[in-house]
Amino acid sequence: MALSSMTFAPLALLLLLLGSTSANLSPNFYASSCPKLFPTVKHVVQSAIAKEKRMGASLLRLLFHDCFVQGCDASLLLDDTSSFRGEKTAAPNNNSVRGFDVIDKIKAAVEEVCPGVVSCADIVVITSRDSVVILGGPYWEVTLGRRDSKTASFSLANNNIPPPTSSLSNLISKFAAVGLSKKDMVALSGAHTIGKARCINFRSRIYNETDINGSFAKKRQKKCPRTAGSGDNNLAPLDVQTQNYFDNDYYENLINEKGLLHSDQVLFNGGSTDSQVKTYTTSPGTFYRDFVTGMINMAAINPLTGSKGEIRKNCRKIN
Repeated sequence: MALSSMTFAPLALLLLLLGSTSANLSPNFYASSCPKLFPTVKHVVQSAIAKEKRMGASLLRLLFHDCFVQGCDASLLLDDTSSFRGEKTAAPNNNSVRGFDVIDKIKAAVEEVCPGVVSCADIVVITSRDSVVILGGPYWEVTLGRRDSKTASFSLANNNIPPPTSSLSNLISKFAAVGLSKKDMVALSGAHTIGKARCINFRSRIYNETDINGSFAKKRQKKCPRTAGSGDNNLAPLDVQTQNYFDNDYYENLINEKGLLHSDQVLFNGGSTDSQVKTYTTSPGTFYRDFVTGMINMAAINPLTGSKGEIRKNCRKIN
């Protein structure tokens, strides 16, 4: 079930005015320096999702994997060099995080209309919002003014991003470490209403866990062999009902024990988040509002502003 993407725009604006954790960020940051920014980004995102629906989920995921390491500074986008190790080959990202080529296309398009003005970090934030909206989710105004990091952290990428095997307490702890609440965590997990996961990340669950729907497990087993190394990259939808549409069905799946990842199902397994999951199944509006709040809070994690960092010309490398 989905609601109009415009329903929550006034709420989102209110949240920005009342809850932004960085006074240096503003929704109007590029109003004069790059007035064509939003339509330029949206055009490329729309094209990418039209070619492959899954790309919307991948672009949304980029923000999560970037912001949990050093803050929302585009450190994730930096390529390795002979003298520099970035975050792309860290365990949570390697052969998993994708969409970098789309970010490259967006950056190139933005550079044409306003060269040297817009950061890669802000492009990731705008792209995540546009991906949600294009796939039927809520709209919100994003705050901008981030700058790009000149550093990255392979070790933090390995340690800060919660793995798909996470317990509920580990999820709560990892989100709290970057200033996000348990409520934010459950709402942001709803991003799994779109996209797919690799067999290697749910194999143990579908063969070894008991809090899983039997027919659901058997269906997943057909494309994810028990033997490690066999079919590791085979994909399955995170939301069995509407994998290409942003709605609240993910939470209904959890109640029916059809969470694909261990870290999904722990949100509804007799713990402290059960009631929030139940609320989201009956009130998509509440989910949308909480998701918007979570996205705004996540995008405000330790941004580089003012004279810190730089505006990269190429998102993959330092100027």
